[in-house]
Amino acid sequence: MSNIDFIREETAANIGNFMVGRLLPFRQKRSIGPFVFIDHMGPACLADHENLDVGPHPHIGLSTLTYLFDGSIFHRDSLGTAMEIKPGAVNWMTAGKGVVHSERTPEYLRQKDKYLHGLQIWVALPKDLEFMEPEFHHTEANEIPTWKDGNVAYKLIAGEAFGKKSPVPVYSKLYMIEVKAEKDALIDIRGELYGESGLYILEGEVDSNGFNYGPKQILITLDAHLCTFEMKAGTTVYIFGGEPFPEERFISWNFVASDKSTIDEAKEKWINHEFPKVPGDDGYVPLPVR
Repeated sequence: MSNIDFIREETAANIGNFMVGRLLPFRQKRSIGPFVFIDHMGPACLADHENLDVGPHPHIGLSTLTYLFDGSIFHRDSLGTAMEIKPGAVNWMTAGKGVVHSERTPEYLRQKDKYLHGLQIWVALPKDLEFMEPEFHHTEANEIPTWKDGNVAYKLIAGEAFGKKSPVPVYSKLYMIEVKAEKDALIDIRGELYGESGLYILEGEVDSNGFNYGPKQILITLDAHLCTFEMKAGTTVYIFGGEPFPEERFISWNFVASDKSTIDEAKEKWINHEFPKVPGDDGYVPLPVR
């Protein structure tokens, strides 16, 4: 990326019984376009007695995107969804005015050794859609647009770019793109992207402006129009971005809103057990005490 404004290494964060690498937000940058939260899960090898168990918890004002490289997660939500997500597919849940969901290791894997590796992402909703009805959409891996340019493979996981559109039903101008280089390659995608952009290096190496960057680093530019970089053979990167919203977004626990009072109301609602229940999962994650 020829105009890097921020360089960030993922930092460890605990989400219950599972450690993740947090990429966004951080103190100097709270969002990249409409993306307000990005966690890198794993890679983790879980023994036969270890499982992912994130019990029912609420969200407002955002859409969640789950994308796995390895392993499996079973998703349940207050809409009645019960869906297993596997590598390459996309789970897109829009919270709107409020939704509750859980994420657990599927029953058939709970007594086995297993791997888990992927990305958990939050995308803020436009202000006029913050109180929309919640929705859930699952997109299979074979429905995601893919193409090659020489020795470089592209996948448009969500949004619009390169004159293509992912079937994932987003609500703002954004993109999430996978780029894999089989051999050393110069990537020149000026004019294909827009807004702000973050480039996350999952594996391999990226060279930009004479500097070398490696795994677990995210490079952020405020002007994606100038996006050029070199990828070494065997490198995989993910590019997130889009047009930022004119209003600031506030984040507290699992809540996102353009007005702090909306978050305060959601907290009280959760404490008072006024959010809808998740069929088939009677757990409850309490509001953290700060």
